[in-house]
Amino acid sequence: MRSKSIDLFLEELSSGAPVPGGGGASALMGSVSSALCSMVANLTTGKKKYAEYQGDIDRILKDTAVLTDKIADLMQKDADAFEPLAKAYSIPKEEPGRDELLENALKVASDAPFEIVETMNDVSLIIEELAVKGSRLAISDVGVAAAACRAAVCGASMNVYINTKLMKDREYAASVNEKTDAIVKTVCDRCDKAYNDVLGGLKA
Repeated sequence: MRSKSIDLFLEELSSGAPVPGGGGASALMGSVSSALCSMVANLTTGKKKYAEYQGDIDRILKDTAVLTDKIADLMQKDADAFEPLAKAYSIPKEEPGRDELLENALKVASDAPFEIVETMNDVSLIIEELAVKGSRLAISDVGVAAAACRAAVCGASMNVYINTKLMKDREYAASVNEKTDAIVKTVCDRCDKAYNDVLGGLKA
């Protein structure tokens, strides 16, 4: 999935094929957010004006390289989880073992989007930091990273909820939903603040 060109990815996304879909699109937005953080850090590193933050910028560059790569891998993991789910749905309802197979497939299908949600929390912490420590020449890019991060976490959460909604194990589903809700709120609050701080500075 990650080796596709942007044109091919968008062509497949707009087709009637089930993957890539919202999960892959959310992961792409998440990768873009993290990559923008890398760009801002690269534009900040080595600048005398931001020398006091150099250690933090070095750390951010290392962390965002890992995060961007991780989110891109989750795009593939999300796509890979669809086939077992589709197969489980295709089994006749009266077939013994169908419910168990479907339940397991739903749990697996919720894993990748939940991991995207968790990873966007890490990205949002970097965005929060760059809003203060990043080069002012690239501050608008911090705002774009915040907007992309928010879109990614909200989009990924939709793919969690569509799977948990269908689970028979309501206790497990409620637990996943509760964790997702908490992370999404934290990330959205953090991204909204960073975005609005950037916007306020640009329009002042």
